[in-house]
Amino acid sequence: MFAETEDQQLFESGTRRFLEAHVPVAQVRALAGAPSTFDPASWQQGAQLGWTALLAPDDLGGGSISGNGLADLLIVAYQFGRHAAPGPLLGTNAVAAALGRWGTPEHHAWPLRELLAGDAVATWAHASAGGALGRGAPPVTAAISGGSVVLSGRVADVEGAADAKYLLVTAGGPPGPTQYLVPRGAPGVGLAPLGGVDLVRRFFAVTLDRVALPTSARVGDQGAADAHDADLLDLVAVLAAGEIVGALDRAFGVTLEWTANRYSFGRPLGSYQEIKHRMADMRTQLEAAGAVASRAAFAVGTGAPDARAWASAAMAYAGRHGPEAIQDCIQLHGGIGVTYDHDLHLYLRRAVLDANLFGGPSAFARRLGALVASGAAA
Repeated sequence: MFAETEDQQLFESGTRRFLEAHVPVAQVRALAGAPSTFDPASWQQGAQLGWTALLAPDDLGGGSISGNGLADLLIVAYQFGRHAAPGPLLGTNAVAAALGRWGTPEHHAWPLRELLAGDAVATWAHASAGGALGRGAPPVTAAISGGSVVLSGRVADVEGAADAKYLLVTAGGPPGPTQYLVPRGAPGVGLAPLGGVDLVRRFFAVTLDRVALPTSARVGDQGAADAHDADLLDLVAVLAAGEIVGALDRAFGVTLEWTANRYSFGRPLGSYQEIKHRMADMRTQLEAAGAVASRAAFAVGTGAPDARAWASAAMAYAGRHGPEAIQDCIQLHGGIGVTYDHDLHLYLRRAVLDANLFGGPSAFARRLGALVASGAAA
């Protein structure tokens, strides 16, 4: 859906074939009860395909296919949604983008290089994950003493924290919120597993109990985290919207085939006018969600003045209509659609999670409204 050039189509084809081979539906179901769904070897192969380098600058080992790395990465997110695939796609790329933009030469020399090569993964411990956007002061505080900083607090709903080597954490303190790169194995870092709706994504509450780090762990200037978090939120909003579009596209395709082949009273189910109208509505929602996600990727990836408004619009629309449309797909399957044995719930779970991962569609709608009211959305 998002591949426009021949190179992007080749990239999408390679990603699709890889996911079909490594995480078919049977494998997704098999991973449902596993404590970890992360496969380091497969992730390294994904990194070789280019999944980890698209948001990093060229001179630091990154690069893009089309000149817009976010638009290229949207293709991967779309395929992850279509396959309900596991993997630290959002977190690792968000941290790689942060290190590439605001990291020090020390960050570039080792952590970023590891992430780009697929030798390590990272996660963004964003305070708004699972809750409302902009909900006040960071839940982690930083106390600076000499050449070290001590972090204390708790961040809930951190994806893949147990598999991550690095956590990107925002901590409050003078002169303002600041980002820090925290090694997950540092003394004082504690994890508590949480339940989740997606069968193959694992979340944790992360506790930082007086975690002592050198001040070189700071990512960006002191007090700059609010602006940096907002930039990263734009990136992950576009990618989450892409996953939702992928999940909806897969669910719609399954349902279209069902309505064509399922007979009711001697006629194909899809021949009834009511079914035709519902399928047309879902197709419209799918195309609209794809269009706004694509436009958001273009705007954010090129640094357009209205980029934040487009990122917010993408999640406000896809986050609302994606799960609703997949629910319609389930209803059109009748009783079989609500069983665990049917695959539709895999895509509904992915869409619902992505829709609410960073605040929910209503929060992004409010964010868009505030931008429009302030004149920031041209």
